[in-house]
Amino acid sequence: MAVAQPVVTTRDQLGEGILWCPHSQCVWWVDVLSATLHQLFWPHGTHRRHQLPFRRLGSIGPRAGGGLVVATEQGIFGWSVERGVGAQLMAPRWNVATHRLNDGRCDRAGRFWVGSMHDRDFVPEGTLFSLGPEGAVATHLGEVIVPNSIAFSPDDRSFFFADTRRYVIWQFDFDLASGSIRNRRPFVEFGAGPSRPDGSCVDAEGGLWNAAYAGGRVVRYASDGRVDQVVELPASYPTCVCLGGPDLDVLFITSASFPLSAGERAREPLAGGVFALPVSVKGLPEPMVQA
Repeated sequence: MAVAQPVVTTRDQLGEGILWCPHSQCVWWVDVLSATLHQLFWPHGTHRRHQLPFRRLGSIGPRAGGGLVVATEQGIFGWSVERGVGAQLMAPRWNVATHRLNDGRCDRAGRFWVGSMHDRDFVPEGTLFSLGPEGAVATHLGEVIVPNSIAFSPDDRSFFFADTRRYVIWQFDFDLASGSIRNRRPFVEFGAGPSRPDGSCVDAEGGLWNAAYAGGRVVRYASDGRVDQVVELPASYPTCVCLGGPDLDVLFITSASFPLSAGERAREPLAGGVFALPVSVKGLPEPMVQA
């Protein structure tokens, strides 16, 4: 059983949305609750914070034209280090006072898939969207509580998605050309918890790495859903994962500190930080958002 090591201690309230950008040679992630965007130059470790002018910052994606897309309570925007927040790419289709966007990932056709959710109450008022290269928005699922685990198989035939509060990762048949999903079935069922599925990524062999929120570990599931590898963490609330570094052979993991009591925080001083572990199966290049 492997143990991930701390990379940077940021004490994020809700670290999320981690990804590797080969153009900047950086690991990027967000602290959702403080709308902070983190940038870690790898491997030398220089860390920068960028404060964004939103209430919440749910997820990010690397943009083909440079910079990132950022998913917020106000919709999706372009963003870059040089210019800050740019044009709005997707307007809100929810109440911005009570709802926000959460987990998001890009498919290999350049669509950015992202889910909305109620920001406070665990009620089924969220929606799974995709933002296409021409700016068209498609709606795929409704009645979502907490959208997570968006990922795509290496052959682009499967789409993975979790509703964290329903304790299951689903697998769908996926058509890359049309951007459609169908035939939902369970891929991994978590039972009654407390461990539940958060963010995921898929490696070059089709293994799905998933952060087990409230489980203190990351699990690699083989393409048939079997547990293949378990990575233990010194933090109870891992939130998201990506495979990065120049050779795509490092597993990066974000975590949260806000669910912990004061006593638990004292016992978990690394909670809210980022962890890393070398892995034997490499990742896949992160697709670029074409919006």
